[in-house]
Amino acid sequence: MEQIKVIVVDDSAFMRKSISIMLESDPDIKVIGMAKDGEEGYRLVKELKPDLVTLDIEMPKMDGLTALKKIMEDCPTSVIMLSSLTTEGAEVTLKALEYGAVDFIPKELSFVNINIIKIKEELIEKVKEIVKQRKVQDRLRRIQKVNSGLSIPQTKKFNQPFTGDIPNIGYHAIAIGVSTGGPFSLQKVIPKISPKLKIPIFIVQHMPPKFTKSLAERLNSLSQVEVKEAENNELIRKGVVYIAQGGLHMTVEKSIGGNEVIKISSQPSNTLHCPSVDVMIESVVNTYGKYALGIIMTGMGKDGFEGIKMLKDLGGYSIAQDESSCVVYGMPKAIVDGGIADVVAPLERIPELINKVI
Repeated sequence: MEQIKVIVVDDSAFMRKSISIMLESDPDIKVIGMAKDGEEGYRLVKELKPDLVTLDIEMPKMDGLTALKKIMEDCPTSVIMLSSLTTEGAEVTLKALEYGAVDFIPKELSFVNINIIKIKEELIEKVKEIVKQRKVQDRLRRIQKVNSGLSIPQTKKFNQPFTGDIPNIGYHAIAIGVSTGGPFSLQKVIPKISPKLKIPIFIVQHMPPKFTKSLAERLNSLSQVEVKEAENNELIRKGVVYIAQGGLHMTVEKSIGGNEVIKISSQPSNTLHCPSVDVMIESVVNTYGKYALGIIMTGMGKDGFEGIKMLKDLGGYSIAQDESSCVVYGMPKAIVDGGIADVVAPLERIPELINKVI
C-alpha cells in the first residue's frame, strides 16, 4: 500500500507539529504539507493533491469553512475537521459536515492529554479507513462506468447489493447505529421519513457531548417528524426520533406502569464506545422483541454487531448500508460478513425502506 498523503492546516504551530507527529508515527502515513491558514491550505491542496486534509475551523485570512467550500468545489478531497468541544464548535462542525467534511476530531483532545494514546490511535485509524474507503468508491465508480459502456447484457454489476424489501411484520420500534460519516448520512435519511411515522426511532451516533444536541436540533429543523436528544426517564412517544446523548448510554425499558421509558446512564462503563450501539439495540430488543427493526450505517469497527445478532436470534430483521455509499464500511460490513443483514442498501434507499414499514 502506498503511503497516505496528508496535509495539516492549523493556525497553531504547536497543533500542526503535534498532529504531524501523531500521524507520522504510523509508517503508512506521510504529512506532505502544513499550512497556517485556510488560504495557504487551499493552495497546497490544489498543488499537492493529498489523500486527506486535517482542517482547523478558526483561522486567520481564510477560516476553515470557507477553505472547505473552496476545496470541495475545486479539488474534492477527504477532509477531517478539528473542532472545539463547545456548543458553538458543534454547530460549526455540523455545517462543515454538510459542506463535505467526512469527520472531525475534538481539538482539545488532540494533544497534551491523558488520553493522547487513544486519540492518536483513533486519528490514525480514521485517516486510514477514510482513505481506504475513498479508494474503494473510486474503484467501484470506474468499474460501473466500464460496465455501463459495454454492449453485452450485464447480469450483475460488481458488488451489487441485495436491495429487496424488508418484510413488514408490524414493527414497534426502529434502532439505528452509525458512526464515522453519520451526521451527513443521517441528514440524507431522517428528513425523508414520512410524517406518518407511528413508532419511535432510537439513534446512537458516536459523538461527544454537546454535538448530539446540535445534531438533533439540526435534524429536527429539516424533518417532518420530531427529532430530539433523549432525556433520562422520559416517556417514549410514538413518531419521535430519539438521539442518544454524547458520552452517555441510551437504553429503553418498561416502567412499573407498563410504559416504555428512556434511561440515560454512564453504565456500563467498560464499552469501547459511549454511547454504544450494542447497548442501545440490546435494550430495544429486550423491550420490543423481534418487532424492532435494526439498521446499521456508516462507521468504523463493529459496534452494533452483538445487538443485531441478538435481534436476528429472535427472528427480527436488519438493514445494512452498502459499501459504495459508506464513508467507512466497518460497522455495516461486520453484520454483512456475519450473515445477519437481511438487506444491504445504498444510503438513498434507506428512508424508502423505513417508510414502507412504519
